[in-house]
Amino acid sequence: MNITEKILAAHCGKESVSPGEYIVADVDMCLGNDVTAPIAIDEFRKAGFKKVHNKDHISLVPDHFTPNKDIKAALLSKTLRDFAGEHDITNYFEVGRVGIEHVLLPEQGIVGPGELIIGADSHTCTYGALGAFSTGVGSTDLAACMATGKVWLRVPQSIKFTFIGVLPRWVGGKDLILHTIGQIGVDGALYKAMEFCGPVIEGLPMDDRFTICNMAIEAGGKSGIIVPDEKTQTYWKKHGERRRHSDESVRFFESDPGAGYEMTYEWDVSSLQPQVAAPFLPSNSKPVNEFRNKKIDQVVIGSCTNGRISDLRLAAEVMKGHQTAPGVRTLIFPGSQEVYRTAMDEGLFDVFLDAQCAISTPTCGPCLGGHMGILAAGERALSTTNRNFRGRMGDPESEVYLCNPAVAAASAVTGTITHPEDVSA
Repeated sequence: MNITEKILAAHCGKESVSPGEYIVADVDMCLGNDVTAPIAIDEFRKAGFKKVHNKDHISLVPDHFTPNKDIKAALLSKTLRDFAGEHDITNYFEVGRVGIEHVLLPEQGIVGPGELIIGADSHTCTYGALGAFSTGVGSTDLAACMATGKVWLRVPQSIKFTFIGVLPRWVGGKDLILHTIGQIGVDGALYKAMEFCGPVIEGLPMDDRFTICNMAIEAGGKSGIIVPDEKTQTYWKKHGERRRHSDESVRFFESDPGAGYEMTYEWDVSSLQPQVAAPFLPSNSKPVNEFRNKKIDQVVIGSCTNGRISDLRLAAEVMKGHQTAPGVRTLIFPGSQEVYRTAMDEGLFDVFLDAQCAISTPTCGPCLGGHMGILAAGERALSTTNRNFRGRMGDPESEVYLCNPAVAAASAVTGTITHPEDVSA
């Protein structure tokens, strides 16, 4: 079996599973945020449940419209807060402790290798970077899991993506996944497990791996996954010590030689340029140089895709000694309180403030058109987020282009979409 099939088999008590098979599986962690969890909580109560299955295996993370942007947002957050108090939920994170969920949970050791994780958020596939089966579900599935500790799934077919060669300067995980989506399309991996491998993946730091798996859903993927290696084990040794639910140990699975895949791809990325995805699909990815001199009004650096400390370091490296171009609003969104503090301690905030950027507390903010960076009609944003659908960040007549943090920082300096090498001498 491949790694996905092994994890699913282990969680439904079978020796093996096959693609297309329906299973009921035990869940190690289920997740909801301030948008999706209130719906799940309502369904939980309407179904007559009085008690959660396991308070240690639920995470409630108010990160989308927080700090509360209006009265409705405040009510959503209060719903989470009250439910967490009522059921003594271990992993509830209030403002001041919270982070963007898909940055926060790995950082805090709440999700780990070999686990089965579901979340009422489509980018839950992020945790596949740890070697977990992790996927987004609807709020009713979350409600059922909070009550029973289980989820029903159809075992997905797997697609293997192998990357070979040597990555050029300024090219990282964001560019690899944008390139992949550009090659196969936004439905090219529909309900498939996307397994990323090869020497290039093995050479990537964990932050880049999180970025790749985060955007598996943008190709229609059921999940993204990377077989754990020494870098995974080193990451887990550091972050797993914070684990709040310690009633089981994680497992490091790998794919068997000769395991079955519906399809395989292999790309030599030695000549890959930083990628930019044009509106209104992440699959509209092309080399950055094809967008030279395209004027922008706003730059967003952060999110669950590129809000980790290495992302901010990269942006600061490019931006140091420069100021943002007149008329360009540049917004920095650290992915967690820990990322925020580290960036501050390392002097990255000095770089951003000297460049006249605005720095936010951790929040999903503008990524989903929530708050703190909404676009007006006719405005154009360049963003390190994961989606650029029409109206995603504001008015339907605005535009969002996707890129990596280095491209975003360089473009903030020039006021047009720019290759980082044109700014960083």
